[in-house]
Amino acid sequence: MILQEQKEVLRYSKEMKKQEYAIVDIETTGGNASGSRITEIAIIIHDGENVIDRFETLVNPEKEIPLSIFGLTGINNAMVANAPIFDAISEKVLEMLTDRIFVAHNVNFDYSFVRHQLEQAGFKWTARKLCTVRAARKIKPGLSSYSLGKLCYSLDIPLENQHRAGGDADATAILFSRLLEWDAEGEIAKMVKMTSQDQRLPPNLPPEDFNNLPEKPGVYYFYNQQKKVIYVGKAINLKKRVASHFSGHKINPQRQHFLRDIHGISFEVCANELMALLLECTEIKQLWPTYNRALKRFEAKFGIYQYEARNGYKYLAVGKLTKFQTCIHEFNSLYNAIDLLRSLAEQFEIDQRFCKYSRPEEGEFFQNNEVKSLPDVLLHNEQVDNAIDFLLSNRPTFAIIDKGRSKEERSCIWVENGHFYGMGYIPSDVAITDPSEVKNYVTQYKSNQYMVQLIFAYAEKYPGKVFFNKQFLK
Repeated sequence: MILQEQKEVLRYSKEMKKQEYAIVDIETTGGNASGSRITEIAIIIHDGENVIDRFETLVNPEKEIPLSIFGLTGINNAMVANAPIFDAISEKVLEMLTDRIFVAHNVNFDYSFVRHQLEQAGFKWTARKLCTVRAARKIKPGLSSYSLGKLCYSLDIPLENQHRAGGDADATAILFSRLLEWDAEGEIAKMVKMTSQDQRLPPNLPPEDFNNLPEKPGVYYFYNQQKKVIYVGKAINLKKRVASHFSGHKINPQRQHFLRDIHGISFEVCANELMALLLECTEIKQLWPTYNRALKRFEAKFGIYQYEARNGYKYLAVGKLTKFQTCIHEFNSLYNAIDLLRSLAEQFEIDQRFCKYSRPEEGEFFQNNEVKSLPDVLLHNEQVDNAIDFLLSNRPTFAIIDKGRSKEERSCIWVENGHFYGMGYIPSDVAITDPSEVKNYVTQYKSNQYMVQLIFAYAEKYPGKVFFNKQFLK
């Protein structure tokens, strides 16, 4: 089998010598193709041995060039004022790119701009791509950096007029020629295959990080260059879900910045999707990654509080959560908190004047400038206590026990007094007869309302997996 693969690579490598490459570099007004434009483009045609053609021009982007871009590239508005717009050179660009492999340093950036502007000019174009960042990582592993400047310095490649399309394209062409010479294992031939998954990976991600992902449920972590977690996700199939982040041709700035920031992946396998969801929620709350947005909305913000005034009356109040006060119950929204408090007041006949939904209403204790009659303080306080006891006593304690990550274990999620307590794994040969024994096998996590909703929905759907609580047993 290995010999057959080697023969296939050798055959494909020979075919690649007949292939031509378009080595491209561009300068732009910004970092994303949808909101920015090309200000300069250089295309060098390489036949696998020599440079055979070259095209380079400034481009009028038909919009202002930001000062920060001018500081980086030296290209200003005056320089491009009389340059051709992209539409005027689009046919030339298309001609040079057609039937050639598109080569660039961090290829997806340049490719997205060129493809987008050709499409705006009326041309549908796609091409096989080759990223010299990825090729260098494979053929010359272990270098300190694979940015074009530092790579050229490490490999003794001349780089003149850096951050201009012509200068960077010339350096990339030399780098490409060297990589072809050093490529004893046929890595470039493998990479330019249309089916190559590696070509779709972010430029700074080591391929082995992706290849090590299992096809199992779990949680995955994306890291930036400083080894900080920038995104946490859950998956039923880790490899398939992570691959979905890198597929498609979306060109919005958030996606481009996101992919460029990914320098590493790690993962943790979970027994099922529910455990992956709970771990994802916990990790997002703890790590607060830059690119996670959706689950941050489910952070509880309000609670129901109980306090006693100087006059001896007990109050129930809705307020924002604080670090220094303990509430009776948490809520994602103010509406849900008010709705529950009103229901409790109605059910236990609590005087609405002692239920605070926001600011006290003007004159709530007065009528016709006279003090309204107040309920008996002992009876009122007993009604408030009964309402709180009802709320607390209706919080079930139970376990969800399911299959584990292997046959040697079972998974367990423990809920205590209506809150997610923790989760873990119990050896298959251990018999649990007392509910308190379950807690010895779980790792404790901080609960929130969203996680509790997920668990309760699962318990309702799969009552046969619920133990130690009659409420869910049928």
